[in-house]
Amino acid sequence: MKKYIELIRAKHWLKNILIFLPAFFSMNILKLEYIETLMIAFFVFCFTSSIVYILNDMSDIEKDKLHPIKKNRPLASGRVSKTNAWIVMILLVIISIILSFILYQKNSVLGIWIIPIVYIILNILYSKGLKNIPIIDVVILASGFVLRVMYGGVTINVEVSKYLYLMIIFGAFYLGFGKRRNEMMKNGEKGREVLKRYNQDFLDKNMYIAFALAIVAYTLWCVDSTTIAHVGNDYLFWTIPILIIILQLYSLDIEGNSHGDPIEVILSDKILLGTGVLYGIIMAIILYL
Repeated sequence: MKKYIELIRAKHWLKNILIFLPAFFSMNILKLEYIETLMIAFFVFCFTSSIVYILNDMSDIEKDKLHPIKKNRPLASGRVSKTNAWIVMILLVIISIILSFILYQKNSVLGIWIIPIVYIILNILYSKGLKNIPIIDVVILASGFVLRVMYGGVTINVEVSKYLYLMIIFGAFYLGFGKRRNEMMKNGEKGREVLKRYNQDFLDKNMYIAFALAIVAYTLWCVDSTTIAHVGNDYLFWTIPILIIILQLYSLDIEGNSHGDPIEVILSDKILLGTGVLYGIIMAIILYL
């Protein structure tokens, strides 16, 4: 069972918590009907992302065998056969369609179908060659985060602030460039074809440009008069330093002994994880008490 959990990369489902952000920041997360809908949406994207992971692993088996870390993946190591991987993927497709149909019955919005399909298509194109085109590869990585937030808003008909969208976009670029930077530092140009067209100075500069813009976008959201009127207070301003600390802790990790994968970084750093939880608690108090 463990090898199949690794195959679908269940720990990477943590990224799909982004689906809950529109409800959380719009102060609707405690509504029972929203929680039920978002839980279904969460698992739709979990299974959809797992489909993509399996497809990518099947297409990269030979390359992964030469990678110091990826060689231990179930397909590359031979612990799971391609046939069994196909069976698991087909089951995930069926379950995702069933759950999407349930969501559509609750809220007949085409985005419920379109967003996961766009996510899969983008990642197939990524796997088939776009991953070798500089900037475009990071754009596709970043789009996954944006689509998750968008999906969370669509499923419950909640509008997401443009400032929050910008923060997610810039934050995703920061993560993407940081991941490429660490791949270059750890494996040089041998890790990915696209790394031959990047250099560390470029990745460093753009990573921290995205870092700064993410903070600016979040700050604009916190001090926006519409946000303050909706929340009913102006205390969000005090969460800005906490966000900066979280990003600085993350930066410290990815410039150290890390391979740059966001989930691996977060789960391996207890201080970073604890600061993130603290941010969530403080934000919940400001929004809901």
